[in-house]
Amino acid sequence: MRRRELLGLMGAVPAFPISALAQPSRRVVRIGHMESGSPSGSPELLMAFRERLRELGYVEGQNLFLERRYADGRSEHLPTLAAELVRSGVDVIFAIGPIAALAAANATKTIPIVFVGGGDPVEIGLVKSLARPGGNVTGLTLFAVELAAKRLELLKSALPAATRIAVLRTASNTDNRLQLDHVMEAARSLDVTILPFEIREIAEIERAFIAIRAEHADAALLLSSPLTFPNRFLIAKLALDARVPSMTALREYAAAGALMSYGPSYADHCRRAADFVHQIVNGAQPGDLPVQQPTRVALVINVNTANALGLDLPPSFLANADEVIG
Repeated sequence: MRRRELLGLMGAVPAFPISALAQPSRRVVRIGHMESGSPSGSPELLMAFRERLRELGYVEGQNLFLERRYADGRSEHLPTLAAELVRSGVDVIFAIGPIAALAAANATKTIPIVFVGGGDPVEIGLVKSLARPGGNVTGLTLFAVELAAKRLELLKSALPAATRIAVLRTASNTDNRLQLDHVMEAARSLDVTILPFEIREIAEIERAFIAIRAEHADAALLLSSPLTFPNRFLIAKLALDARVPSMTALREYAAAGALMSYGPSYADHCRRAADFVHQIVNGAQPGDLPVQQPTRVALVINVNTANALGLDLPPSFLANADEVIG
């Protein structure tokens, strides 16, 4: 798979010193892992994290033990789960998703926390700044609202005849509001009409697609959030059932059955989180490790979904894909 460099958008990513990544810790390391979903919801995320730890020399049951906590979709349980990990005496907490990261940060100011997730970590109060996080929290953010306009452009390139584009966003998500602003601005130059739809809970997702179809939308642009990501398989199915081609933000949506995605890989960010943990275990202070942002994005097309929708995508568009699924 070829990966595009996201030049000039997020700046350079600080390189990890080779010496810091060369050897695993000589002592037994206990890592607490927590997320708002379930073990079966996004297993590839934790798998990527564990695989990278294995490459760094950590063997589960020997010099590595994982304490896993899942909220099973009940985010109100996250503070309790975070408190359990703190009481268990883990060395580092690995939190997937901004809500889980905030729960962990509220539970401890001493145990290092490495997070991966969307949202602006400065705005939501996880870190003081990206370059100098301070405190006991650092990690990787998927935050890149500027990409929303590019996704609309790519959707229009794939479907030149599309003039009515539904945009599905989570009402409470600040990033989604910012992304919608970028989409609305881009729509003016692309001669498309934007049809905004809001969701607040899982039950509203199906109703939204019924409304999208009733509005005769030619395609849909999904703005990712902690509500939509765990439900990406449902969203992909509903879009297919509604005969609505969908553009999404992360590779995992396309892998779940959305027509395409343009953006980073959540699993890749989880893999990179293991390097943060390794540095911290070997003496680095989380507050001194800059938060990393997306530097590579990929256009992923699910041709199985395209075929199911009866779409004949332009050959030039397919040729520009970084990955084709199917």
